[in-house]
Amino acid sequence: MHLWSTASLSLAEKSTASGNNPFHKLLRIASNVEANEVRALVGSFLFVVVLMAAYYILRPVRDAMASDWSDAEVSWLWTLNFFISTGVVALYGAAVSRFRFKLLVPATYGIFAASFVSFYVLGSFFADRTLIDKSFYVWVSVFSLFHISVFWSFMSELFSKEQSGRLFGVIAAGASVGGLVGPTVPAFFSASLGTDNLMLIASVMLLLTIPIIFHLQALKLTAPDDHVLPTTTTTTTTTTTHAIGGNPLAGFKAFFSNPYLLCIGLFIFLYTGISSFVYFELKNLLSELTRPERTAIWAQMDLAVNILSISTGLLVTGRIVSKFGMPVTIALVPVLICIGLLVLAISPLLGAVVVLQIVRRAGNYAVTRPAREMLFTRVDRETRFKAKPVIDVVAYRGGDMLMAWLFTGLTQGLGLGLAAVAVVGAGIAALWSLVGIYLGRWFERDDLEPNTTTVDAPSVARESTQ
Repeated sequence: MHLWSTASLSLAEKSTASGNNPFHKLLRIASNVEANEVRALVGSFLFVVVLMAAYYILRPVRDAMASDWSDAEVSWLWTLNFFISTGVVALYGAAVSRFRFKLLVPATYGIFAASFVSFYVLGSFFADRTLIDKSFYVWVSVFSLFHISVFWSFMSELFSKEQSGRLFGVIAAGASVGGLVGPTVPAFFSASLGTDNLMLIASVMLLLTIPIIFHLQALKLTAPDDHVLPTTTTTTTTTTTHAIGGNPLAGFKAFFSNPYLLCIGLFIFLYTGISSFVYFELKNLLSELTRPERTAIWAQMDLAVNILSISTGLLVTGRIVSKFGMPVTIALVPVLICIGLLVLAISPLLGAVVVLQIVRRAGNYAVTRPAREMLFTRVDRETRFKAKPVIDVVAYRGGDMLMAWLFTGLTQGLGLGLAAVAVVGAGIAALWSLVGIYLGRWFERDDLEPNTTTVDAPSVARESTQ
């Protein structure tokens, strides 16, 4: 037993009684939650709502800054981001090996909150904020890599395999709720509040996650007569009271030595190519607007993306997977993006780029990303746990860096316009779809045995750069 098992008659009786609670009945419709799990489920849901809302307040602020800089400048920032993220991943791996997970999780969010307050303070002291803004741009990208990954690591320590199957869907929905709540602040108040004050709001929200973390940890250590986690075994507590251990660099070897993981990395790399092309074009087209205006537009796109991704995820994704299988599912969005880029080449307008950006991100969140995460069920837990952060750095950040320079070479080097660049992007999207079909067929091969021994927390992190 891992978490919240009904360990006594009294608890069972209480559970039966609470089953008449309307709130509990509503939760059971969505997740089949047990009465002794309600507090933990609600706390976890609130945790990810606040966390994602904080991120989505910061994200439009970051993206609005990019229009002040040239393609080459942004490419250099993405290059710097790659190396900093690599170093931070290694440091975090070392921290996981050395420090108690109980303290590591709240400390991570506390450090990030303090860092954004520091950016606010520094911005008020310097007239020329170019260096501060660029540092903030890079640091938010680093934050985006870690905030949701740390959250799901915490969830996987909190809930058992059986519970994750019932409860993680509801918790994951909280991420989308936060993705809707967060952008409303910069979308409607960026002009009146100013972008700097948005940093403070996000910092406060990050700090609010810390008492929630301690509350969830306390639930795990509370007697079962209070409808929370019993301390039934030694293993239920060691994950939070002791260091996890392990080699922080083992994931690099696992990634580069496994052809299946390398193919997943290639799929992600090509995705970053499309992301980079659309992101840079949007950045350039918005350059004539003021920073508060750009912040509002980016936030409004975030709202549209999250609304579309929630509706698609609830109503469409499962049906596509069950009816058409993995090859079609994972290649669907790449094909749609290829078509969209060809349309953009014919009609290179701001509205077309905005629509393409919304469709790309929403399609990825609702269809491509869930399908891609299913690919990791065909490898063992150790490989999945150690290699995924490395893939995030090598494929995502490395792809960001290389594709940014490719875009810069096409625009500033060769002088190509939006239409010509869109044609190149369509070619990348076509290759992306072919790799997706290949991966889908590989996934469905009988000789690639699925791992059924464990269920990891699903990765619902929003793509970190665009």
